[in-house]
Amino acid sequence: MIYTVTFNPSLDYIVSVEDFKLGLTNRTSSELILPGGKGINVSTVLGNLGIENTALGFAAGFTGDEIVRRMEEMGVKSDFIWLENGMSRINLKLKSIDGTEINGCGPKIDQEAVNSLMDKLDVVGQGDTLILAGSIPNSMPDDIYRRIMGRLDGRGVMIVVDATQDLLLNVLEYHPFLIKPNNHELGEIFNVELKTREEVVPYGKKLQEMGAVNVLVSMAGEGAVLIAGDGNVYATPAPKGTLKNGVGAGDSMVAGFVAGWMKEQDYKYAFYMGVSAGSASAFSELLATKEEIKAVYQQLISN
Repeated sequence: MIYTVTFNPSLDYIVSVEDFKLGLTNRTSSELILPGGKGINVSTVLGNLGIENTALGFAAGFTGDEIVRRMEEMGVKSDFIWLENGMSRINLKLKSIDGTEINGCGPKIDQEAVNSLMDKLDVVGQGDTLILAGSIPNSMPDDIYRRIMGRLDGRGVMIVVDATQDLLLNVLEYHPFLIKPNNHELGEIFNVELKTREEVVPYGKKLQEMGAVNVLVSMAGEGAVLIAGDGNVYATPAPKGTLKNGVGAGDSMVAGFVAGWMKEQDYKYAFYMGVSAGSASAFSELLATKEEIKAVYQQLISN
């Protein structure tokens, strides 16, 4: 079984505003509400690819109810821990100004709730896959990813981590199967600016030396690079297409890679599936469908 964990899920309110002006009343030209959070996005795309999985995480309040309702509507199985106080966050994402968003804080997660999550994770074992994705609320211990991986160490679980800075660096000693920084996040770790596919390779290899098995680096319009566990480096420019919605593209890449690896146990195939899924989501208003991913994959392998 594949499990994803989203510590701070959200309702993503994605809007377009033509000719946005500060200090004035602006009206939307399009609106979309989706369940959000990196783990939820991974679960959604895995489901679109026909791969059964369970989304774990925390939810609270009327927004938590709506997140779970919309996930069920999309066919995503969840087993969230309900919090008595607060409410799951709402994230405002402004499509018409690329990369502009206002993200909520989310509810306070106490030690009892953390313990409940750990109890759920105790069922994870040999042959299972666990995907830890995204930021954590301020109320949680900042080494929570490391605690989870330490608890599962030696159980034969394939673990994927999509996080930044210390959340990522603290888990490398447990040899995650896959980590997926983007080029900016990778550069921040080593205090350098990385713009080309060639430039990211030596720094990806450093993360490998620190413990990661595979390092997948997403680079938006520049494409992607995989520093693979078999010693090879795979790279590709970005597939051709029109950017419609970048939200969830990186999460889709993780889902595509995991799906590809599960099917073929081949790094090159998994890499191309990851790039295809990430790009297909970027070219779509919603997270990519199986047919959309297949179309981009055919483009990649024909070039």
